[in-house]
Amino acid sequence: MKISARSSLFATAALLCAGTAASACDDPIKVGVLHSLSGTMAISETTLKDTMELLIAQQNDAGGLLGCEIEAVVVDPASDWPLFAEKARELLTVSEVDVIFGSWTSVSRKSALPVLEELNGLMFYPVQYEGEESSRNVFYTGAAPNQQAIPATDYFLEELGVEKFALLGTDYVYPRTTNNILEQYLIDAGIPAENIFVNYTPFGHSDWSTIVADVVELGADGSQVGVISTINGDANIGFYKELAAAGISADDIPVVAFSVGEEELSGLDTSDLVGHLAAWNYFQSADTEANADWVASWKAAMGEERVTNDPMEAHYIGFNMWVNAVTEAGTTDVDAVRTAMYGQEFPNLTGGTAVMLPNHHLAKPVLIGEITADGQFDIISQTSEVPGDAWTDFLPASAVLVSDWKDLGCGMFNTETETCVQLTSNY
Repeated sequence: MKISARSSLFATAALLCAGTAASACDDPIKVGVLHSLSGTMAISETTLKDTMELLIAQQNDAGGLLGCEIEAVVVDPASDWPLFAEKARELLTVSEVDVIFGSWTSVSRKSALPVLEELNGLMFYPVQYEGEESSRNVFYTGAAPNQQAIPATDYFLEELGVEKFALLGTDYVYPRTTNNILEQYLIDAGIPAENIFVNYTPFGHSDWSTIVADVVELGADGSQVGVISTINGDANIGFYKELAAAGISADDIPVVAFSVGEEELSGLDTSDLVGHLAAWNYFQSADTEANADWVASWKAAMGEERVTNDPMEAHYIGFNMWVNAVTEAGTTDVDAVRTAMYGQEFPNLTGGTAVMLPNHHLAKPVLIGEITADGQFDIISQTSEVPGDAWTDFLPASAVLVSDWKDLGCGMFNTETETCVQLTSNY
């Protein structure tokens, strides 16, 4: 639904007079929800669908948007990566949504990306990712590597004295690119290449005995070993169970995970995982008034047993920024909303303020938490807001690139040649 400036003024006036969204519009503003509700990623993504439905319901209760009711249009790409492209096209052309909130894995995002760029759709992507991408059609509200992977690695090096690293990931683009960055970062930090063990497993992998044994063997010489985990989806259940079965505690071999949060832990016996770590930009245990209100509203709507997590906060921030940008622009038109997004601010649930940067990434704090016996996290480290970097400083080809869609109109600006390289699907 594209609303003209003239009609938006009428809608706003109607909203002020009537105090209700529904009466001002014949048609709702449509928000596409592109998250897997079945398959290996349903363990993580279903809760994000629920989050979007709650956020939309709250906004409708507050009067809607531009005098209109907001409608969630939910599809299930079923953890089938090519299906993300098909479902994105369906949302934009059949359902005619005004914006999409969705994807978890980078392969699913990259599947949808050419469709978004072809049709000038707009998607908010809420999950930590590997960077090395900047599209004018995506706002990346999760963490870039410098907002998660690098700070977590620094914690291992500086606080825990880790000498040997096991980089364990699911076999797709996010873990592979992240680990390429981390390998170079560790080598630059003085860790010998032979002290870095890298292993990839398929989605849904369940037999972890050999891999865990290999990790244990790394420390046979008495070196402190640490695991950096980019394992995604339900494969985490088998991995942590194998750690417990092998009698490995966080004191023996600490694990820091980038894709394990409260939702993933809710299905596990966490008594043997106490002390293992995760790095995110949010934890449910954050002690702020805003977070207490959000957690209370979530549990009231979804049930006391339901937990919150980092990608939920990313949707919370992204959706509210989008609402404010639409209100500022007076339209849901993608180009106008994109322009209005730059510089948008919204309070983090952990304190401080998230800011949308010209590179389509947020400035957000970095938190490290220890797993507790109740499946929550004890926050042991928190930074101030760190600006998300689309292009890492630790890969030579990327170190010379910057993204600036506001002033340069370019996602890959080479600072050495002062030229813009434009690639329209995968970067």
